[in-house]
Amino acid sequence: MSTSRAKGTSFETAVVRYLNEHGFPYAERRALRGTDDRGDIAGVPGVMFECKAVRTITLAQFMDEVKVQTKNAAARIGVAVVKRRQKSVGEAYVVMTLEQFVGLIGDDDGIRSDTK
Repeated sequence: MSTSRAKGTSFETAVVRYLNEHGFPYAERRALRGTDDRGDIAGVPGVMFECKAVRTITLAQFMDEVKVQTKNAAARIGVAVVKRRQKSVGEAYVVMTLEQFVGLIGDDDGIRSDTK
């Protein structure tokens, strides 16, 4: 196994362990699927996780991957979990589009909370 693949596997495992310890007992690493990639972690319904443990953070590239993999996984939400150097797994970045974020925090009735 290459050094970069080993780092990626280690980070994915750490993210799964963190999810398991924080209320997501069914989170697990996904098997590689080639061209039909559905992300790195399964077991959280409706969420696709793509883990990145790289030296250079390229958000545009990460989000392009997340978009495709979220569709492949038929997930409602797709996120990139990005390792921060010299930080614990709990301090990783979780990146999503503004559109998905607004969908998460928006009111179901369509009325903004500041107008109520």
